[in-house]
Amino acid sequence: MTVPIQNQQTLPSAGAAREALREKGQFWTPLWLAKVMAAWVTGLKPPQLFDPAVGPGTFFAAARDVGYQGDFAGYEVDHASVLEGKYLNLEPSDFYQVVLGDFIETEQEPSFSAIISNPPYIRHHRLSENRKAQLGTIAQEVLGFTLDGRVGLHVYFLLKCLELLSEGGRLAFLLPADVCEGVSSRALWYRLCERFYLEAVLTFDKSAAPFPQVDTNAIVFLISNNEPKKIMRWIRVLERDELALRRLLQDGKNAKARSSAYICRERPLSEALRTGLSRSVRTSSSHGISLTRLARVVRGIASGANDFFFLTERQIDELELDSRCFVRAIGRTRDCRAEKMTHKILNELEMKGRPSWLLSLDHSLKETLSPPMRAYLEWGESQGFHERALIKSRRPWYKMERREPPPILFAYLGRRDCRFILNEVGVVPLTGFLCVYPHDSRPEEIEKLWRALNHPATLANLAFVGKSYGGGAIKVEPRQLEALEIPSFVLSETHTLPLKAPAITPPFPQFAES
Repeated sequence: MTVPIQNQQTLPSAGAAREALREKGQFWTPLWLAKVMAAWVTGLKPPQLFDPAVGPGTFFAAARDVGYQGDFAGYEVDHASVLEGKYLNLEPSDFYQVVLGDFIETEQEPSFSAIISNPPYIRHHRLSENRKAQLGTIAQEVLGFTLDGRVGLHVYFLLKCLELLSEGGRLAFLLPADVCEGVSSRALWYRLCERFYLEAVLTFDKSAAPFPQVDTNAIVFLISNNEPKKIMRWIRVLERDELALRRLLQDGKNAKARSSAYICRERPLSEALRTGLSRSVRTSSSHGISLTRLARVVRGIASGANDFFFLTERQIDELELDSRCFVRAIGRTRDCRAEKMTHKILNELEMKGRPSWLLSLDHSLKETLSPPMRAYLEWGESQGFHERALIKSRRPWYKMERREPPPILFAYLGRRDCRFILNEVGVVPLTGFLCVYPHDSRPEEIEKLWRALNHPATLANLAFVGKSYGGGAIKVEPRQLEALEIPSFVLSETHTLPLKAPAITPPFPQFAES
């Protein structure tokens, strides 16, 4: 009797166990998707399958399950993970060529004709400066330029593996969608698509998400070391139907197809790169204008320690602090679920014990402040707040960033339909929001712009400028939000016009067809 493969990872929801998982970046690939990837990458019957981050051997087990008879090789830093391979019906011999060590640290490797991986998802803020310098060297060698410092470790696994991919070989990589949506993403993919053939990309509907318990939007890249082509297949997975997806990928001629399990489209590479590989085709152009023509965008205030600087009115009274040293503020997107920020909402926050007052001191010497304020700052020093990374760069440490109250707030990470909030009470936002400052500051023009931004057609365009996360969440940075297109018909409906009309400059470079 065949023992069923056990491939279920229990994901802790919080606490030390969840933090340890983030440090390792280990999220096991579900077996149905591992089989899809393994079937494609071993379709040419390579002698060996290489995985730079083996884990428990999920891809090895998937390859065996789809009929692969070759050898395995790879790297894994966590010996305990390899021991889990026994639950996947793998034999000790399957791991003979797996090195217990760091793939990134290796100096040189032979080439491989089949490479597959779900590399560790470790974001930049968990990497040391020495590690980042090492990774910068990899990018320089592979791409000819370094990447933004906010690029995660998983991207460098991809770069190093592509260098090991032999001519005609295939590579299948499972990565977060932010590799197509970040600051360095366009330069990265333009360069890679000049050197390699991006055959297909698999994106996932919420109903088929590989990691439904993780706030990450996954994407699979199928790349071969062949002459680059101007056309690629873009697949939207609607159901976890392994066999249907395997048949689709095996049929290279079936470039346009649709079933209950997927939607497959043939896309010009130039369009896909310009739009974003994780994003669907823009079916029509509205010939609108970008938000930068109408407003500037700035991030919210980073206090460095909300538990010290962000207080309730009751805390201010109990500590006998001077209320004139505070400004009204909003911290979390869920603190305002309405379309407008009002006094009623502020009163409700106070009743719920939610902070809404930000300590906003200037560079005044501590000795010139009131005794209660001096005592509070000294208590903060005794707690080590002044030694926190962001705070210790300030002079003095308690000096707060300043923002003029923005007329419009933008909840830059969320799942709600309404993301733009009219700031009727002049609060300043913390980093849960972006500040939108219209060029035309007349109240009636501010409200017109706010209505234009909240139009469904405008909100739909957020998907083309922001980073996508699990469960439909979108994160948009200030420069990305300034590139948000407001459709022309929305501008007409709301009577919203820019103060002046400079020539429209595309926000991103075009892809060379030659």
